[in-house]
Amino acid sequence: MNLIRKYFPNLNDTQYQQISNLRNLYRFWNERVNLISRNDIDHLYEHHVLHSLAIAKYFNFIPNTRILDIGTGGGFPGIPLAIFFPEVEFILVDVIEKKTKAVTTISTDLGLQNVLVKHIPAQQLRIQFDFVVCRALTAAMKILKWSKPLLSSNSNNDLPNGIIMLKGGELSGELKHIKETYYQIPISDYFYESWFKEKYLIYISI
Repeated sequence: MNLIRKYFPNLNDTQYQQISNLRNLYRFWNERVNLISRNDIDHLYEHHVLHSLAIAKYFNFIPNTRILDIGTGGGFPGIPLAIFFPEVEFILVDVIEKKTKAVTTISTDLGLQNVLVKHIPAQQLRIQFDFVVCRALTAAMKILKWSKPLLSSNSNNDLPNGIIMLKGGELSGELKHIKETYYQIPISDYFYESWFKEKYLIYISI
């Protein structure tokens, strides 16, 4: 929790309380549904919450922006981003029903009014989004293929609509096939803990 205050000192009391509540909620649900690695629960704030909020260091989404978290799993990056951007609409989807049920309950218990969780493949959605976000989901080209038809051509934010991926390691092999304009931003530019070395934010502009 101290890490969140360190890098995001201007959150309000409600946001800090919601972020604080994540610890007990994820401990409870992780014993019942494997939302994150059980060996990693003690690193919830650094490895999951702060990692998700790296997106908030690069993007400042305007109110009413619509964002899809594809393959949300345990609710990352969608839940932390929904806390950070309470006036932005987030739809979190996953094909594993027990995870979407748990994430729905977590969202409700946090009092988040801007989150909708769906048990559905993203390809079956019939609405459009300003941005698609995901975290360590699959190869970049697969994400691009799934996401591109879901993106609106009307951009209202400072940065054009597109796909935002949180990835780690050596990425040159999978990124070389992307023909669209993309940016590879080291998260270590923002967060200085050693865990963020070789962690990247990939932004594909559509």
